[in-house]
This record gives sequence, structure tokens and C-alpha cells, in this order.
Amino acid sequence: MNKTSNNSTKLLALNKPKGYVVTRSDELGRKTVYDLLPDWAFDEGWMPIGRLDLESKGLLLFTTDGKIGNLLTKPKGCMKVYEIWVRGYVTDEHIAEAKRGVESKYGLLKALVVEKIGKGGAKTKLKIVIDEGKNRHIRRLFGAMRDPKFGTPLKVLELKRVSIGSFELNMESGQWRYLSVEEERLLINNVA
Repeated sequence: MNKTSNNSTKLLALNKPKGYVVTRSDELGRKTVYDLLPDWAFDEGWMPIGRLDLESKGLLLFTTDGKIGNLLTKPKGCMKVYEIWVRGYVTDEHIAEAKRGVESKYGLLKALVVEKIGKGGAKTKLKIVIDEGKNRHIRRLFGAMRDPKFGTPLKVLELKRVSIGSFELNMESGQWRYLSVEEERLLINNVA
């Protein structure tokens, strides 16, 4: 991808596929997100802003500017939107509980917005909005709830981050690009 004067010098975006670890190197030899980026991203110290676990996919931002990284990851600082598929019947009570929050060893896990956007068999597709991201936040939040029909824990089968702040995912899986100067400005100004 060529650098143009319209490109940000501080932010790039990757559409992370499942099966890649968000780390600079992995002692287990697993594929890392840097395998999807040009060598210079690693060499020049581009760092991921936040994380997505091995089984999650979607938008991941990178920066060389620690202040931008801190701004976008501080709790209550930036809205992140996800689309998830949950195994189990998600009820209105589950949605209310997710918004109230569930206590965990990581603290209170909750979502600001939970909307049903699809169904398929015993699975429910949800749109989730959070403004902080504790370790496996969404998976643990729904895993703490039980399917009313079967009594088993709800399970997030698929998780995709579709936006961070004002920036929406708009590239194919495994692809990356620079944010434009305007996208960077909107993202930073809407958070700051």
C-alpha cells in the first residue's frame, strides 16, 4: 500500500481474521497480526491499540504514538461496536442484565448497548457497544448468563469488532490500510 499525503502518519487499521494473536511475537509459534502487515510495521514499532483474542476478528488499530494509544484505550474514552453470534436463546432479561453488568474477577463487565440483529436456530446475533475492554470482556459477560431453555451458559461463538469511535471497518479480512488524515482527526476529536 502506497503512502500518500492524505494518509495518517500515526494510525493504520487491520481487519484481523480469526487465528492470529495480537502480539509482536508468540512463544508458541502461532501466527501474529504482524504476519499480515508489512515488515516495516514491526521494525518501526507500530503497536496495536487494544486487543482481540485469537478467536475474534475485525477492526484493530495500530499506532506509533503512545498518546493516541492511551486515548483510545482508556476506560470510558472510546466506544467500540461489535457484532456477535451467541449460542443460546438471548432473552430481554439477558439484554437487561448485560446492560446492568455482571461481576467477575475482572470487575464489573457490562455493555452500554445490546441489540438483537438476527437469529438462526438456537443462535442469536447481537450488536454490542462497550466503552472499555477488559480481558475477554464480551465473552465473559455472556458466559456468565444461562440459556433459559437448556440451563447451559450462553457462549459467544463469533465476535467481530466493526468500529472504534467514529472509524468503521471497511476492508476485507486480512487487509490493512492507513487511516486518512480526516479519519484520524474525526476519531481523535470525537474521543478527546
